[in-house]
Order: sequence, then C-alpha cells, then structure tokens
Amino acid sequence: MARINNFTMNNRDIKRGFQLSNPNHPSGLGQIPFESSRKEMTPSFLLHLILIQLILHQPTAWGLVNLTEGFLSLPLNQSNFVIQRPYDVPENQRYSFVDGVHRLWVFSTDKPHTPISKTNPRTEIRIHGYDYSSGVWQFEGYGYIPCGTSCVCVMQVFGSSPPHATTLMLRVYNGSLSYYKAPVLVPYIYDKWFRLNVIHDVSAKNVKVFIDGVLKYEATGRGGTSHFFECGVYAQNDSSYYMESRWKGIKVLKKM
Repeated sequence: MARINNFTMNNRDIKRGFQLSNPNHPSGLGQIPFESSRKEMTPSFLLHLILIQLILHQPTAWGLVNLTEGFLSLPLNQSNFVIQRPYDVPENQRYSFVDGVHRLWVFSTDKPHTPISKTNPRTEIRIHGYDYSSGVWQFEGYGYIPCGTSCVCVMQVFGSSPPHATTLMLRVYNGSLSYYKAPVLVPYIYDKWFRLNVIHDVSAKNVKVFIDGVLKYEATGRGGTSHFFECGVYAQNDSSYYMESRWKGIKVLKKM
C-alpha cells in the first residue's frame, strides 16, 4: 500500500497506473485500444494516475527552483574571466577551457599570483567588469570538486570591511563544503556536478548560498565598498598537495 496526502493506492493500482502512464510498457496506452483504456479511467483512477506521475517524475515536478527570476543575466565572454594563477607559470599549465568547462588546478608548493603577494597559491577565475558596491547581485555556476582536493576555497565574494578581506568563502575540507571553516553546508561534495547560486544583497547586508536550488546558508554581510566574484582553487592552511575545481555555465546576474 502507498499513502500520499491521505490518498491510498494498493499495489495493483500502482502497477496498472505505471503501465498506463508508460507508453514504452507492453501494456501502455500506446499499445491498447482507446475503448479498453477509457473503461479503466474512472475519476479515482485518474487521480491515482496523476499522483503516480508525480512520484515517477518528482525531480522534474518539485526539484526546479528558479533563483534567477527577477534578475538580469549580464553578458559574459572570455575577457571577463581573468585567470589568477602562480605568477611564474604559463596560464595553460594551471588552467584549461574545453567544451565549455573551466578547469583550474594548483599545487601547494606554487608561488602566489603576483610576486609581491603574501597569500597562498591559487588558480582562480576573477570575474572582471562587474565589480559592485550596491544592489543585489548573484553568481550562478555548476561546480565539480575532484576527490582529494582539500583545505581550499572554491568560491568567494571578495570585498569586506577590515579586518576581513571577503564577504563569503566556500571551502572544501575532506570532502565537505563549508562556509569558511564552519558550518558544513554539504557533507560530501566530491566527484559530482552541483549548481551553486550565491545572492549578495549589499544594502541589506545579507548573503545566501543555494546548492542545487536549496538554501543551505544565510549569513550577514561584512561591509566593504567594492565586491566581485571568484571561483577556482585558493589554498588554505594545510591544503592537499594538488587542488582542482571545474566550472561551467557561469553567470553573473543583477536584480532588476
């Protein structure tokens, strides 16, 4: 027996409903005469059939959340993706862009991105041309973190009031995706594509993090007069020797 919202279906209803809703099934609607199928389609059975369709296609019916509604997607091209990498190696030794996928990697022994920087090694996409100081802005992208990459920032909203440098950092520690060091937002993020949406409301001093359309964390902003988005790999203390992340479908959006 199955119960959904106070409606009960027995196994025969579920089996028959699946058959009638599946045109590839030998007993599907595409295989039986109209008169035969019409006799079975009582109002109660039709309701069961609709519920079965929702069960079978639950991700399609309930899993899509349009977080970009009300936002304007701003034009991006390769010139907007400034690659910050160890200053002493060519770009193609730490970054590639193939079939729409940005692949960024770095080693814990690498140099910083400029000769005068005292920061840890990084290979990051710095979104150029859309720095902002007011309004509501959004980053959207599909990320992938290979197993083994650890103690690394994979996305950040740069800019804040001292003593901080960033409004947001999303880091990976031993497979967990975290807001800075804590809390953990996703317990295991390795080896799978995920959709990331970060919405920063400057005047409201608020930043929200969504993973696959689900709100995972809401934090207070950290002030600052200028902000921009970055993604890739930026080593933190005690990082793994090799760090990598991949990104595709990157968008920058502004609230209309």
